Amino acid sequence: MTSWGVNTLISDSGVIKYRIVTERWEVNQIKKPSRWTFDKGLFLTQFDEKFHVHAYIQCDTAFYYDQVHLWELRSRVRILTKDGLRFRSEQLFWDENKHELYSHVHSYLVTPERTLQGSYFRSDEKMTRYFVSNSKGSFERGDIDGSGESSNTDRASQDSIQKSQRPQATPVRISNSNP
Repeated sequence: MTSWGVNTLISDSGVIKYRIVTERWEVNQIKKPSRWTFDKGLFLTQFDEKFHVHAYIQCDTAFYYDQVHLWELRSRVRILTKDGLRFRSEQLFWDENKHELYSHVHSYLVTPERTLQGSYFRSDEKMTRYFVSNSKGSFERGDIDGSGESSNTDRASQDSIQKSQRPQATPVRISNSNP
């Protein structure tokens, strides 16, 4: 079955929650493994109660393997979560059984607190707990030392390098007075 120009709303308990927009949606159960193909792009939107965009997923090509409940998103994958996290990559897998997202190609994340990029990405479905390997980016100090939101004096007392250093010497002027 092939559908063209799809723009459909999905409700949950009578409340519209999701929207799917795609130019072409093919459902093929003869292919092994059977799959849904969105080869002209896919745009999934999640709404809040007032019909404002809550989150979205966008990509140029998508496959949904219905037997194993696995999404494969390809080419210009973009995600915005309700918490403001922005994700960008050329490939992303969404395993509905394990409730996780992962990518084996370069990925880029921007949150209100940090910016990350790396060659491997793994996360929970809500993208609140994630792992990026071979990463680089900007971090808050609390991200690295595990101190979280503690004050600067707390951070200084926890710094292992600072604990092992001698206290700073106070300069003293030596006078050269000959008696």
